[in-house]
Amino acid sequence: MAEETAYKAHVMVLPFYGQGHLNPMLQFSKRLASKGLKVTVTTIHSVTKTMPSGAGSIAFESVYDDSTDGGFHGPGGFKGYLERFEASVTLCLTELIKKLQNSEYPVKCLVYDGNLPWALNIAKQLGIAGATFFTQSCAAIAGYYPMHLDSLGEPMPVVASSMLAVPELKIPVVPTFESDTGRYPPIIRHILQQFSNIEKADWVLFNSFDKLEEDVMKWMSDLWPVRAIGPTVPSIYLDKRVDNDSDYGFHLFKPQNEGCLKWLNTKDTRSVVYVSYGSVASLNAEQMAEMAEALKQSNSNFLWVVRATEESKLPSGFVEETSERGLIVTWCPQLEVLAHHAVGCFITHCGWNSTVEAVSFGVPVVAMPQFLDQTTNAHFLEQVWGVGVVAKVDEKGIATKEEIERCIGKVMKGKRGREIKKAAMQWKELA
Repeated sequence: MAEETAYKAHVMVLPFYGQGHLNPMLQFSKRLASKGLKVTVTTIHSVTKTMPSGAGSIAFESVYDDSTDGGFHGPGGFKGYLERFEASVTLCLTELIKKLQNSEYPVKCLVYDGNLPWALNIAKQLGIAGATFFTQSCAAIAGYYPMHLDSLGEPMPVVASSMLAVPELKIPVVPTFESDTGRYPPIIRHILQQFSNIEKADWVLFNSFDKLEEDVMKWMSDLWPVRAIGPTVPSIYLDKRVDNDSDYGFHLFKPQNEGCLKWLNTKDTRSVVYVSYGSVASLNAEQMAEMAEALKQSNSNFLWVVRATEESKLPSGFVEETSERGLIVTWCPQLEVLAHHAVGCFITHCGWNSTVEAVSFGVPVVAMPQFLDQTTNAHFLEQVWGVGVVAKVDEKGIATKEEIERCIGKVMKGKRGREIKKAAMQWKELA
């Protein structure tokens, strides 16, 4: 009979559903497991039934049946889904932790996504530790926190107000909120609720590393028990401390691995522009046309991820006209793409996961943020870390083909391109 594993303790992990939330928390779970901890990831049914490969040391438990729910498009929209999710998960998670209390390895700590602050109440009621895990940057959270205090009509603590003296934060951190709060009220409320009980958390975890956001981390550590546990990139690309850790292990979309990598293998070093807007963000038809024309005129090889739901926005004839230099796919293995020697530039929406990956792999960036923390991340990429440039938009919010082409040239050519690449490689070493 095989000898049973003796664990140091049992940690339960509760991610928020979505590729950008699941991946970093799954990666963190692998690291905990590699340290001799028993780890149980609790999530929705559609995720648990497709248990990731390479995560054999982690147990998965379903705490919400989303098979007939309808998600954000169901009754009540975004708000309705969150209410149903909270009610169901509170009940199921409480029962699961109680069931394990008399087992050999009772749950000692609940690590929950910052978007689910009510999970901390469960932990405290059951007498276990609670750690909130933010999948956004420290800088973005630093920007949201004063907004939270303002919504409560409370003055900002002295330590928090010191952020105004931090050079990196002398900007409107979340300008989309500040300029037009009426556009995103449900999302604003949801984001600000992350702070509703944060002072009661035993740890506040960030997918970042100390050198990346050093000044922000310093002032934040006087507010909360902060720990930087990133970058949560598979170990094979960093320190190789976790065995068989070459992929996140979970994909909402099926990547076209073989075709992408075969195509990249035929291209020269740093000759390919990689374009991806992640799993949620999208370009409108006008911006899609400008992007297509810029890629055509740049004379660079390009790999462009256009999700199946977005393909109809591509200009007529574009695929055929650029087939010798370009490859368009509905999804790709981003880690392997960014690690490939042929990729010289990453055009990104600046979601935090993509930002961390670009920095970790030393890939220069053309930043095209849209909203929320993306604008903050774009600012840091260009002005603080020096690893890219931000594409400027016109009065309609469109980055023109000329502007995109200018940014590609800046990043991939000449003296500025060499400076950006040098900075990118320095950050890669620090990661």
